[in-house]
Amino acid sequence: MRLAFAGTPEVAIPSLTALLDAGHELVAVITRPDAPAGRGRVLTPSPVAEFAAAHGLHVLKPAKVIEITEELTALAPQCVAVVAYGGLIPVSLLELPQHGWINLHFSLLPAWRGAAPVQHAIMAGDDVTGATTFRLEAGLDTGPVFGTITRAIDARDTAGRLLQELAHDGANLLAQTIAAIETLVPRAQPAAGVSLAPKLEKADARIVWRHPALVVDRLIRGCTPEPGAWSETGGQRLAIEPVTPRPDVRDLLPGEIRSHERSVLVGTGSYAVELSRVKPAGKSWMEADAWWRGLREQQGFVDAG
Repeated sequence: MRLAFAGTPEVAIPSLTALLDAGHELVAVITRPDAPAGRGRVLTPSPVAEFAAAHGLHVLKPAKVIEITEELTALAPQCVAVVAYGGLIPVSLLELPQHGWINLHFSLLPAWRGAAPVQHAIMAGDDVTGATTFRLEAGLDTGPVFGTITRAIDARDTAGRLLQELAHDGANLLAQTIAAIETLVPRAQPAAGVSLAPKLEKADARIVWRHPALVVDRLIRGCTPEPGAWSETGGQRLAIEPVTPRPDVRDLLPGEIRSHERSVLVGTGSYAVELSRVKPAGKSWMEADAWWRGLREQQGFVDAG
């Protein structure tokens, strides 16, 4: 089939790879413009742009998709596959391909419509998530569904690990959907069970130690690796990697720190959690025990939030 592909981050690459391997004619890859990255803020192509260029594909980087209307019309794709593109597709372009724009979304729609479905699923304590292929329409992730896959959410899953697995499994789902698009009949999403998953900002990743340990644990895992969970101690920001709930320790106040046999524990609104690695401002990631040995004489609490 004559396809175009729209995607930007690394999680979109497995789908692009699967479509190439399936032998489709990729007439264009649409991705976000180069963006500043790293400490030097150097303009850098998106992961999809780099992959596409390395495979000799035609790459388009519009600031707004409407800017490539004429070129996309001339290329005449029969279908456009979309994975984490990160930009709005104008209604005027949605009906341009014969089979529309088919999106791979990392949730079981209508749950977690929006930019951060995996993160919100973990933070909400969901037991199951998955991926969905559906046809884009004007509403936010509201289009009719072609297919789904499911995956249990493990108690130690981070958003990064879960998204990586869904990206690979979802690539097969997208490839199967595109292969059968001429005969598949999509079904409307149910009206019940709708939830929203807006993009997470850095402020959303601040740990509130007064919350119960399970809530703290889910927040940290849901924000790992992006936007990155954090707290403050001594007025300085402290980045925190996933913790281990410790229901056997219940005598610490929210935000109170204690070291026990090389374990560093922090109190919450219920019971303690054990820190793994932390990153003080301006420093590299380190084991929590090493951080605590240098801190304990100055500060015995993190900000409870």
